[in-house]
Amino acid sequence: MTHAEGERMKRINRYICCMGNGNSHTAMGHTPRLGVYIHCTVWVVLFCLPFFFTGRNSQPVTWESYTRFVIVPCSFMLVFYANYLFLIGRYLFTRRLGAFLLANAVLIALMVYGVHVIMQMLPPPHDLRPHGERPTMDIIRFFSVNTLMYVLVAGISVAIRMTGVWYRAEAAQRDLEKTRAETELQNLKSQLNPHFLFNTLNNIYSLIAYSPEVAQGAVYDLSRLLRYVLYESSEPFVSLGREVDFIRDYVGLMRIRLPEHVRLDLETRMENVETPIAPLLFISLVENAFKHGVSHSEPSFISIAIRQCGEEVACSIRNSCFPKSDTQDKSGSGIGLANLQKRLELIYPGRFTFRTERVGMCFEAELTVKVLQS
Repeated sequence: MTHAEGERMKRINRYICCMGNGNSHTAMGHTPRLGVYIHCTVWVVLFCLPFFFTGRNSQPVTWESYTRFVIVPCSFMLVFYANYLFLIGRYLFTRRLGAFLLANAVLIALMVYGVHVIMQMLPPPHDLRPHGERPTMDIIRFFSVNTLMYVLVAGISVAIRMTGVWYRAEAAQRDLEKTRAETELQNLKSQLNPHFLFNTLNNIYSLIAYSPEVAQGAVYDLSRLLRYVLYESSEPFVSLGREVDFIRDYVGLMRIRLPEHVRLDLETRMENVETPIAPLLFISLVENAFKHGVSHSEPSFISIAIRQCGEEVACSIRNSCFPKSDTQDKSGSGIGLANLQKRLELIYPGRFTFRTERVGMCFEAELTVKVLQS
């Protein structure tokens, strides 16, 4: 685990601990409105159950019968929220399982006994027990059934609270990943990249002496490329036509510094140039091809194809393979293929395919994203 990943996990753990200790705004009174509505709806339905089963052959609901009924749901609420608001955060989230189980055992025992005492204080129901059934067995059954019900209520409380914490932790993780991806994109924009710019300017300088027109075109391409990186790519999505123009400008500038024995092909085919797409999505693949696909002494090739078919935009790259170590190459390759994968998962979850493969002395990369038409 890297240092950055370790720090991210520490922040998420601190977030969960805060929720468990009751310091989060997700306690009752600060829960989202939807959660409050769900809680209220469930309890209203539970308290109104006797009225749902009235009919021609059913006993009418009286104040006396409803009072006897409502005692149990009220005790369920006490067990549920004692766990939901206090016991889970204080004991379970702090990994004190024994204390949590003991607290629940005491709570359930007190609740079963309290309900029994209250029931004894109320007038008996009109329907008497069948003849031959002993009072002792009736009491044992009462305690057994109610204990199981309270255990179930406590379990439901734990499940709901843990699920909520899990969702919030996942949301925090996604926010952190999104922030990291945005930071990486900003780094990509700010670096594109000093070594590339230095070599491009040197090439343009050497062109001025014998081909001023070519040098002038290169300066224009460089200005377009920098304008796109610094300004136009600040939006979450750009037009596909503009992104392809950026790749063309980049390839055109890289072409100036390539030896004659390097074959470079660029094919683009778009059905709708206004199709929105994430900016700087293909540059990592293109940079990687120039970084590892060119040899200054052996025949080399780079083939780049960007095609659109309906809602799918595909970038396919094949290049000769001359891997360079970090010490051999100072240009870098943007955010890298690994970080490109993570960025795709954030922007196009479930709507992309990404494959890289080395086949003999060739390297292949293919990225396909399913975009939304404008």
